[in-house]
Amino acid sequence: MKLKWSDVTPEPLYLRRRAVLATGLAAIAGPALGLSGKASGFSTDETPNSFEEITNYNNFYEFGTGKTDPANHAGQMVTSPWSVEIGGLVDRPGSYGVEDLAPEAALEERIYRLRCVEAWSMVIPWLGVPLASILNKAGVQPGAKYVAFRTLHDPERMRGQRARIIDWPYREGLRIDEAMHPLTIMATGLYNKALPNQNGAPIRLVVPWKYGFKSIKSVVSITLTDKQPATSWQMLQPSEYGFYANVNPQVDHPRWSQATERRVGAGLWSGRQETPMFNGYGEQVAGLYAGMDLAKYY
Repeated sequence: MKLKWSDVTPEPLYLRRRAVLATGLAAIAGPALGLSGKASGFSTDETPNSFEEITNYNNFYEFGTGKTDPANHAGQMVTSPWSVEIGGLVDRPGSYGVEDLAPEAALEERIYRLRCVEAWSMVIPWLGVPLASILNKAGVQPGAKYVAFRTLHDPERMRGQRARIIDWPYREGLRIDEAMHPLTIMATGLYNKALPNQNGAPIRLVVPWKYGFKSIKSVVSITLTDKQPATSWQMLQPSEYGFYANVNPQVDHPRWSQATERRVGAGLWSGRQETPMFNGYGEQVAGLYAGMDLAKYY
């Protein structure tokens, strides 16, 4: 899949980058701009949603259950300084600053499809680093089979945490091979801007072949373990939300079909489209689940 600059909403810096590419200086300018030569190989060629759509329509229950609640209330969250505690089965446990985990020079651009379990979707141009690079900083021990994540718990500033919607703080998890897969990133920005609070600032997980609730926001803890970790939505309603949560149009949610999705911003009817297996990333990730019954391990 090739990244097409013409598909991206023309932010000023994007236009400057395009001009640089047009002059044939990408190899020289790329590192200085924080681009990775590998980024385009992981990006979709679909047109990204606008910055306004991405930042004003999303789920972040820590600030309320409405789609605009995060944009309206997340500004109260303090995101600097911020550190992530990495522990468990690692060689170098400790507290790592975001600037150490995702230094500016290492950021890559990844234009990924996002498929929500609620059957709506977006295309988002993220900035981030492979999760594997972060785990390697800490040193993954041979016994590690899973990675557990936890979101900030701050009911004073995160008003949604005052309601017992779920057992706060929000928790998520991946199998170690999923976490180390090159598609899996920790994002610190989008549209070449620092990640807005409502989208999970200052650092969040992005796993593009899984439903969006797996991509945990505002991460403060990463723990490597030999046991499958408990995850928030699975704890709340295991019959509806499995641990894997791979996008699978053949397995419906108990209350709605997953065969199609509504692309945000594309219109009520014209925006409806079929959902591909693994959100279109099957060629890259299907091998992770060879031999598994994906209807049972949903």
